Amino acid sequence: MKVIILTAGLGTRLRPHTFSKPKPLVKVAGKPMLAHILDSLQSVAIDELIFVTGYLGHRIQDFVQSKYRFPTQFIEQTALRGQAHAIHLTRQVAHGPCMIVFGDGIIHADFEALNRQPPHGVIFVKEIDDPSRFGVVVLENDKITRLVEKPEQPISNLVVVGIYYLPDISQLFAAIEHVMSHNIQTKGEFYLADALQVMIDGGAEFHAERVSVWKDCGNPSALLDTNRYLLENGRSYVGSVTRSVIIPPVYIDETAMIDSSVIGPYVSVAARATIRDSRIRDSIINSGAVIQSIILDKSLIGDDAYVEGDFQEMNVGDASEIRFR
Repeated sequence: MKVIILTAGLGTRLRPHTFSKPKPLVKVAGKPMLAHILDSLQSVAIDELIFVTGYLGHRIQDFVQSKYRFPTQFIEQTALRGQAHAIHLTRQVAHGPCMIVFGDGIIHADFEALNRQPPHGVIFVKEIDDPSRFGVVVLENDKITRLVEKPEQPISNLVVVGIYYLPDISQLFAAIEHVMSHNIQTKGEFYLADALQVMIDGGAEFHAERVSVWKDCGNPSALLDTNRYLLENGRSYVGSVTRSVIIPPVYIDETAMIDSSVIGPYVSVAARATIRDSRIRDSIINSGAVIQSIILDKSLIGDDAYVEGDFQEMNVGDASEIRFR
């Protein structure tokens, strides 16, 4: 089975961090969200990964090829015309049964059943309290009858989490061509939900498969919530610290330097970061950042940033320098 992974979005809600890196490489619980996604696919019999990249896409390629041994292809989406357009770009290399995975969420589900290549499509969903920001599905006799992207009126609380299985992706390509030729757009883009609805209206069968965990990483508060979840569920680790108090769960890379500080709970400290004389909780400190004499809470500190001072909450991009006297 081939797996198409969509990584071309600009990640505007995670700026300033996505000015210098594509959103799937933003770290959570000590490693990029894309790494969590790829690790979750270990049970899938993958023949090839096909990445659709965009802004700074070479960094996606460098990361994947340096860390993983899957056969891969990389296709650039130069004009951001939506999810369906991105998938359509793979039509020369994708065929037969395929998975489609969005590169911006952490999902725990049983994907092993897909190795048996069921004859019907599968859309993975999660029941949530507020589905207004997401695409939703409507069920009838356990089959999906409607997909609606960000509905203005609530019609379902089953949210599409960004993973799909198609027994023959050529049918989806035909549906996308119909959507684009008829200029069927949602909020100015060609959405996958509209193409899948064309398939359903034409008789295609899709089942909803509920996932046990879905953590969105699309904005700072969601990223911190995902960080908390992962630290509580297997990602806690403490490297070397000096004269410091650690309040678990935390992730502290073995190459980070922690001195005379109180760290935790819910703090991730990436490789080569340095923290001195500080109190940090519920925050993500990225690679090479230097934190000096500060209290931080609910903060995101970018790669190689320098932060020194005395305040409570920050969202600091890569290579920034901030001092308060």
